[in-house]
Amino acid sequence: MADISDVARLAGVSNATVSRALSGRGPVSPTTQIKVREAARQLGYAVSPNASGLASGRTATVGVVVPFLTSWFYTAVIEGAQAELVTRGYDVTLYNLMGSGDQRAAVFEKSLARKRVDAVIAVSLELTDAELGSLNAMGKPVVGVGGPLEGVPTISIDDVAVATLATSHLIALGHRRIAHLGGDPEWERDFHVPSNRRQGYEAALREAGIEVDPALFFPTEFGIESGYRSTKRMFSDPRHVPTAIMAASDEMAIGAMLAARDLGLRVPHDLSIVGIDDYRLSEFHGLTTVAQYPARQGRAAAQMVMRMLAGEVVEAAPVDYDLIVRSSTARPPAPEG
Repeated sequence: MADISDVARLAGVSNATVSRALSGRGPVSPTTQIKVREAARQLGYAVSPNASGLASGRTATVGVVVPFLTSWFYTAVIEGAQAELVTRGYDVTLYNLMGSGDQRAAVFEKSLARKRVDAVIAVSLELTDAELGSLNAMGKPVVGVGGPLEGVPTISIDDVAVATLATSHLIALGHRRIAHLGGDPEWERDFHVPSNRRQGYEAALREAGIEVDPALFFPTEFGIESGYRSTKRMFSDPRHVPTAIMAASDEMAIGAMLAARDLGLRVPHDLSIVGIDDYRLSEFHGLTTVAQYPARQGRAAAQMVMRMLAGEVVEAAPVDYDLIVRSSTARPPAPEG
């Protein structure tokens, strides 16, 4: 059976370089890493996680903590992080915080420490001082995804800027009566995403000299069904009929598109609709949206964790986003007469 020395000879590098390349811990050039991995593959050599852990005090495992598992966004972040970590020889342990406050406390105070992870990625979690204290007490790297955490490097998107961009797209097309499907403070989750996106919507209107009309704001849960119901309610009052809708999420926006169809409205001829996120079904529905690439965010968080494990000091990183124009937006209908 091949050992690390055999891999080193075949790759033409030292044992230490093989160890760094296969464990993902420590600097190795991409070319050398490919050469080492190919040599290991040819010889059928695999790093023993137990042996590696005993030698280094590490477990080759990263804990990923999410609020719940029903969101496509969280799933995409997890997939991106896992894809990156697997190539570095790391496993992922998932922690779902869905449940009571006691269950959430148990994750931070007991489970993470007991399971012995090398680092933690917190996805869309606004951590309390006590939770941050529990993580810091582990002495392990912590990276956040989805919003600012004090003392923790994060991968985050500017929700105000994203919503401003989505709304400005409608304004540039000539729309003036733009409704907003947005989250109510009652449904606010961590990092106040609904409020921030509403703030961006209103900022775009004011910048264009359009008065913000409270009658065009419809508090809605983040989901297709709630977007559908709120859009039906929106068109029940002929005094406040919009020519366009900016939805705080693509799922809301898709619900709005389905409601428009049932109301006999043509999208985009009678009603333009734009969303945020680039949900997996958005392209299928022809939805114009602002993409925030959650899988990229997960991969970037994993890369940040690996750099921290290698001893680097890292800082918060902004997330790229792009307006993707599809068939759900157009110029407003011409006035009759």
